[in-house]
Amino acid sequence: MRSIWRRSQRGTHSTSPGWLLCRGGAANSSFHLSASSGEFVLTILDNHDISSAKRLAAHTQAVFELGVPTTEVVPTVNGDLVTILEGRPAILKYWIAGEVQDPLPLSLLPAAGRILAQIHQLAFHVPELRDIPPGTRRLSVTHESAIPHFADKEFGFWLSAQLERVRRAEANREPAKKLVHGDLFADNLVVSGDGQISVLDWETISLDDPLLDLGMTIVGLGQEGGLLSPVRMDALVAGYREIRALDEADLIFLPIEVINAAVIIAYHRYVRHNIRFPDPSKSESYLEMIKFVGSVEEGLPASA
Repeated sequence: MRSIWRRSQRGTHSTSPGWLLCRGGAANSSFHLSASSGEFVLTILDNHDISSAKRLAAHTQAVFELGVPTTEVVPTVNGDLVTILEGRPAILKYWIAGEVQDPLPLSLLPAAGRILAQIHQLAFHVPELRDIPPGTRRLSVTHESAIPHFADKEFGFWLSAQLERVRRAEANREPAKKLVHGDLFADNLVVSGDGQISVLDWETISLDDPLLDLGMTIVGLGQEGGLLSPVRMDALVAGYREIRALDEADLIFLPIEVINAAVIIAYHRYVRHNIRFPDPSKSESYLEMIKFVGSVEEGLPASA
C-alpha cells in the first residue's frame, strides 16, 4: 500500500508495516501500526461519512492543539486529516503508550477530574470548534417518543418519571454552555507507565451543561459494585475543582445531573441491546442504571 501520510518532524508515516487489530468503538475499526518512524493508530470510521469524519478529525486535532492530553492526528501528504481507504474514511493518529485501567484507580481520579475541568475551560470559538453541536448526549424528542413502545413497560414508566424529575429541576437554573466530552469513561482513558492520563474518543463532543458532563463522568468513574461511591465521586470532584470552580448551588444540583446521566445511559443500553442489536448477554445491562440511580437517591433530600 502506498504511503499517503506526509513526512513530518517525526519521520515518514506509511501504512506498509504490520497491523494489529486493537479494541475500538462499536462501529469503528482501529489498528495499531508499527513503523521505523514510530507507532500509530489507524481508525477506519465505519459509522461516518466523509463530512462527519472530517469534523471528528478537526475536533480531535483542535483539542490536542489547545493542550488537552489526547492523541494527535497525522495529516496526509496533502495536509488532510482524513483519507479514504477502500471507500471508507480513515484517520491516522499517533499511538499513545499505556493501558486502559477499569476501574480507574482511586489515586488517578483527581487527575481525571482535572482533565475534565480543563476540557470545560476550552474556548470553543476557534475555527475548528465552531461547528460543535449542542447537547448530543441528551435524549431528543424522537428518543423520548419511543419510550411508550418499549416492551419493558415498567422500565419505560421509570424512564419517563426520571426525565420529568430532571426537567423540573433544570427549569429552575440557567446552565452554562461549555465544551464537553460526553463519554469520559475508563475505556476512553489511557494511563501511561508514569501515571499520566490521556483522553480518547471525541465522537460525543458537544456544547452543554458542564454539570451534566461531570455527572456522566461520575457514572463512568465513580461507581463501586454498581453503586455510587461517595469516596470516588469526591476524589473526582476535588480534582475538578482545582481547575474549575463549583459553587454551593452547583454541588447541591450535581446529584440531579448524575441521575440524568444514568437515565440517558439506561435508555441507550436498552435500545442498543434489546432493539437495534439484540444481545442476550447484555439485554439486562440497562437495569444496572436503575440500581445505580437508587444509590444516588439515598443521598438526596426527600424533596429532590
